[in-house]
Amino acid sequence: MAAKIKLPHQPCCPVFDPATLDEQTQAWQDRLFVRDEVRQLFHIPLNMGKVVTRMWERVQESGAAPKNEDFLLLAYDPSPWKSELYMTVTREVEGTDMARLSGVFVSKVFDGPYNAVPRYLKEMESYLRTLENKALKYYIYYTYCPKCAKVYGHNYCVVFAQVS
Repeated sequence: MAAKIKLPHQPCCPVFDPATLDEQTQAWQDRLFVRDEVRQLFHIPLNMGKVVTRMWERVQESGAAPKNEDFLLLAYDPSPWKSELYMTVTREVEGTDMARLSGVFVSKVFDGPYNAVPRYLKEMESYLRTLENKALKYYIYYTYCPKCAKVYGHNYCVVFAQVS
């Protein structure tokens, strides 16, 4: 039996520059996203890869993909059983659930394992207090898939806090 040759993973996620979103404040007015849902078991995603692939294929087919530097894939966890994903687009994508986000968003970049998100949220709360602000809602941008995180040597997570 011939030995299997394992090829290195070709990155599918664009290189992320943490300086672009670390400790930044942005005002969004009707920022356009494709919205979908991921099933979870106690906040652990069960079908995220499939959902993200489906979203991205629809976005590309419609010609609504943003430039790499404008791309965001935000996750909002309303419960331990589901997550809502929001992928930036440049225009409406037919046959998808569209969403528009408006408000002031403060972002902070973290580098570490996915399971450290609760710690990142606590650190974000402390950071917001220094700005005399409070979060209404949190969104997480996981900049790399697990394979790309290994290739790049970083696992950046950006916490976006929609503030009052």
